[in-house]
Amino acid sequence: QVQLVESGGGLVQAGGSLRLSCAASGRTVSAYAMGWFRQAPGKEREFVAAMNWSGGITYYADSVKGRFTISRDNAKNTVYLQMNSLKPEDTAVYYCAAGPSGYYRASYYYTESFYGYWGQGTQVTVSS
Repeated sequence: QVQLVESGGGLVQAGGSLRLSCAASGRTVSAYAMGWFRQAPGKEREFVAAMNWSGGITYYADSVKGRFTISRDNAKNTVYLQMNSLKPEDTAVYYCAAGPSGYYRASYYYTESFYGYWGQGTQVTVSS
């Protein structure tokens, strides 16, 4: 079983950058598919980015493609979400999640139920 703790959220002006971290304990992140989701006030939680267990394939929501990058540091057992060119509509609580190893159809990675482990979330607020 893996435990996930997010950090790095905060308040930033539009156009700025933040890097979120998701520190794992209990098991190595390289044993899992990893994903980032977000939930804005009054909205459903939505997919942001993911990588498969090998780290060789990444997926992004259209709304963040070209601005956000998911990466992994196996030595630190940490997954990152680099967020550039932030917009007010990126304001949300961001969650890290871990899913199964192996190769799956791309659509699986976009789905909350694919992930069995979740962090507590970190708030990102982008001011205009």
